Amino acid sequence: MNGDMLRLIDSIAREKNIDRGVVFEGIEGALLSAARKQYGQNVEIVATVDRINGTMNVKVDGAPIDPRGLGRIAAQAAKQVMIQKNREAERNSIFDEFAGRQGSIISGQVSRIEGGNVIVNLGRAEGFLPRSEQIPGEAIHEADRIRALILEVRESGNQVKIVLSRTHADFIRRLFELEVPEVSDRIIDIRGIAREAGQRTKIAVSSIDTRVDAVGACVGIRGSRIRNIVDELGGEKIDIVRFNESSQVFIANALRPAEVEDIFLNHDLGRATVIVPEDQLSLAIGKRGQNVRLAARLSGWDLDIMMAEEFQQQRNNAVQILAEVPGVSPELAQRIAGAGFVSFGDIAQLDVESLTCFDGVDDELARSIIAFAAEYTRQMQAADQAKAEAAAAAAAEAGGEPDASDAETAEAGSESAVSDTETAEVGGEPPASDAETESSASDDETSIATAADESPAEESESGDSQKQPEEQERADGQG
Repeated sequence: MNGDMLRLIDSIAREKNIDRGVVFEGIEGALLSAARKQYGQNVEIVATVDRINGTMNVKVDGAPIDPRGLGRIAAQAAKQVMIQKNREAERNSIFDEFAGRQGSIISGQVSRIEGGNVIVNLGRAEGFLPRSEQIPGEAIHEADRIRALILEVRESGNQVKIVLSRTHADFIRRLFELEVPEVSDRIIDIRGIAREAGQRTKIAVSSIDTRVDAVGACVGIRGSRIRNIVDELGGEKIDIVRFNESSQVFIANALRPAEVEDIFLNHDLGRATVIVPEDQLSLAIGKRGQNVRLAARLSGWDLDIMMAEEFQQQRNNAVQILAEVPGVSPELAQRIAGAGFVSFGDIAQLDVESLTCFDGVDDELARSIIAFAAEYTRQMQAADQAKAEAAAAAAAEAGGEPDASDAETAEAGSESAVSDTETAEVGGEPPASDAETESSASDDETSIATAADESPAEESESGDSQKQPEEQERADGQG
């Protein structure tokens, strides 16, 4: 009998993946509950199970009793207690197992779909893939095998809820660790990821070994490595961007395939103004602003993209207006504007130290320039508002609608940027030609992109990118 008890305990422990001692404690708790059911609460009861031979011992007020004489009702109560304790132990075991794997990729089979949410069989537990964490446009069916990131593990009532994600940026990171040995071996470092799930991802990489080309290793021979990731994501395009410690070079890399002429950085505002040729403007902005938006999130800078003529016009206007400030010479105005401070709205947000770095500018003059810029900005905003109200009133009288034309501007940086960078665009057709991209990027779309809250790739002002073979500048996921 005792041998059967030990075999039963071992079987339960293996099946539920719980510690053997927990099963013993569950039996002891069950015996204690049964004895209290039989003898009441006003007696001292001790129940133990020998860990070696499985012998059960119950003492009531110090006197041993035969557990088999506790009665049917007491035995039923003992059974419920034991089941409950085993369930708790199993739930804790499941929680510990999956909580330890949070942030990693897991695979499972779709068991059912409820209201758009996918329930995935993970073996000992079920994973929950909400609609919000599914790749847009992705078709998932029952019995499909899928991979997903374990996003969150939490206790929900008597169950463990395992939330999965296929849209999180870390899903991309883990896929690269699986497909690219140099990434899992930490030879290649993923410095940042910006993703719009189902459409496009930009991932910045660098190598700690100068003999290893980070971009080429991630792409693989004829795109073999990156193609597996693209297939897993249902054709989502992936741009592999070479990281550089220089913010200007890195921003230029991130905006690929567009070519950049110059970049001006405003460290105080975290803004970069990027100058591009006219035929590269639409390419830099991307369809519906996607390229500049992802580049901003990847680099951690707000990007303002504009053409050289537009920037030069703004700079000339800034020089002319700044020269009106008492104490500001035309030469000083030229130096301030030449450093990329061409927006009076930006100048109004500067601190005094940002201007006293210019020769001939003391604290008092810096405060005067900032105050002048703030007042000028206020007047321009008031004039724009009055103009808009007048247009609306005129349209209302005419019974029509005011014309709405979105000015096409673009945000991004300071200082010259020349980049020996490669962007590998994978997962779809090869990069569009300039003409094709121009037709896909609406004339009304804005080119202002603000860096998102996700972790930007690190950046500093020193360092140059290493030149890499030209053939690895672009990699097509179709091989």
